[in-house]
Amino acid sequence: MASILKVDKLDPQSGTALELGTSGDTISVPSGATLDISASTLTPPATMPASSGVNLTALNATNLGSGTVPTARLGSGTASSSTVLYGDQTYKTEPGLTGWTTGGTSNSLIPSATDQGVYLGVSSATAANLLDDYEFGTWTPTLTGSTGSAGSYATSTASGTYTKIGRFFSFTIRLVVTNIGSWTGNMQLTGLPFTLSNVAVTQFGRTDFQSVTDNCGAYVSSGGTTMYFRNGSSLGTIMTYSQITTNDYMYASGFGDVD
Repeated sequence: MASILKVDKLDPQSGTALELGTSGDTISVPSGATLDISASTLTPPATMPASSGVNLTALNATNLGSGTVPTARLGSGTASSSTVLYGDQTYKTEPGLTGWTTGGTSNSLIPSATDQGVYLGVSSATAANLLDDYEFGTWTPTLTGSTGSAGSYATSTASGTYTKIGRFFSFTIRLVVTNIGSWTGNMQLTGLPFTLSNVAVTQFGRTDFQSVTDNCGAYVSSGGTTMYFRNGSSLGTIMTYSQITTNDYMYASGFGDVD
């Protein structure tokens, strides 16, 4: 039969240490009783026994001096390099744009197909507002005649730039001809990097030749990549290759729609 000791207070006989039981003993606090240590300092053992942490409701995370918390304790689901922990304590796939990836030196967005883009100015998929193409670069303009041959044709400068935004295409030309070669017939320029739209003849702005004093203009026929030239007061005369001379130079710029 267990002995019962009823006292209001236990003090150590000497010193400040009071020992309850010996090694191997179990000290139990029965159900319904409360062990109040709120005003005391509790020194736990180096290794805590296995127990439920349900009632640890005010444990400050800053008191975790070392070690890590297992990911399984942070939320439900699978923790991996492709998931993130949401505010509802569940691991979900990292948010992003479906079908797009990041790459390049600036983490630019890369679509999974070349016909994908961004709808601008609308809140739903509208074909007329889809921007799915942008490009800029350089190209090499070549001045020729409709007949004859290149012969000794040579240039010291033959450079062009272009920018394409959707179907809109703009370009510049800088050309210095050091030897006109053996071309004859109507003057034309080849090398445009895109085929111009087949809905209408595309007109370009003013084109300057050193040796031609009249107003000059250029155009590209529907669905073509070859530029032709006109001059005169109303740009009504087709220019011939014989109108340019050695060391002649040309500057031009223009824009149009591409297929």
